[in-house]
Amino acid sequence: MSKKILFCATVDYHFKAFHLPYMNWFQKQGWEVHVAAAGNINLPYTDKQFKILIQRSPFHPSNMKAYKQLKRIINQNSYSIIHCHTPFGGVLARLAAKETRKRGTKVIYTAHGFHFCKGAPLQNWLFYYPIERMLSRYTDTLILINQEDYHLARTHNFKAGSIEHVHGVGIDIEKYKPVHEQKKRELRKSFGYKADDFLLFYAAEFNKNKNQQLLLHALALLKDKVPNTKLLLAGKGALLKSCQQLAHQLGVSGMVDFLGFRKDIEQILPMCDIGVASSLREGLPVNMMEAMACGLPVVAVDNRGHRELIENEKHGWIISNPNAVKFANKLIQVSNMTEPGLTLGKCAREKIVSSYTVDKILMEKRKIYEKHMEKWGEVHWAVH
Repeated sequence: MSKKILFCATVDYHFKAFHLPYMNWFQKQGWEVHVAAAGNINLPYTDKQFKILIQRSPFHPSNMKAYKQLKRIINQNSYSIIHCHTPFGGVLARLAAKETRKRGTKVIYTAHGFHFCKGAPLQNWLFYYPIERMLSRYTDTLILINQEDYHLARTHNFKAGSIEHVHGVGIDIEKYKPVHEQKKRELRKSFGYKADDFLLFYAAEFNKNKNQQLLLHALALLKDKVPNTKLLLAGKGALLKSCQQLAHQLGVSGMVDFLGFRKDIEQILPMCDIGVASSLREGLPVNMMEAMACGLPVVAVDNRGHRELIENEKHGWIISNPNAVKFANKLIQVSNMTEPGLTLGKCAREKIVSSYTVDKILMEKRKIYEKHMEKWGEVHWAVH
């Protein structure tokens, strides 16, 4: 086998957002890095980039063509390692790699949050659970990013060669960090906000799972009690327009800024007061880790990913059995606190620094990759 690794996911943005440090690291070890995904981003740290017509929906007709493309790519390139991500990227890559595994290729799959989990709809268990369990037998290493999924895989007879836990994808704590008060005021002024505005921030795709509607309904309850509240929603997606319409219907359009897709999150987060999160299901949410790294306490709906990160009264608050009233009441409580970022926010950043930095995740992944890499004498385990 040659020193080649293939990274595969549904869309190429997944790699730009989460995996560039690890692709860069492989190149520094003398490995050839290939990527297969849908999209047109020109990715760095990539020797070859294959555009495949993969779709998120498992029933989309183009996925059969994507499978054939991917199988041809794998058979032609003699990869030593294939590391796949995202639910359907993981399905196609593991099926396409069945034959090459017999010749020595090692297949790693990172599940960024099983669609079946405690509290998930029954149909998720009926559809996704048997697929993941069946495909585990074609997986040399299954990586989970939260303890609930890790425990589930180990206790539900998943047949992967090994089952490992890592602390997510890693946060750049030099990029995402708190700022002093003067800088915070300057940032607020530059973005058009007042020094005494109560700024809430949430970055997420507008879809059913991310549940921004809950935040809008909670905001409507803050309109008279905390009128200086501003909710900053970054992202785009299928439900963006309906959320904008809902904000208008609730009379809170002036309290919400729909920011669209942003490349300056590290500038926006430090000027805010609270990170909020309304998603129904999370594996280990990067948006919350970025907020915490910037010294923001967080108020979030109860799910396994949020529970992994947030300890009540220490890093923020988890809202169990959430509704708009509960969420709004907690935000009112926080708005009356004196500088929650000095206590809760400080602890939140310490949590990220202790376990969730890019360097720490690279060290965790190194131990996994090391088991599958050849010619150990040629590999230099430098983090940078």
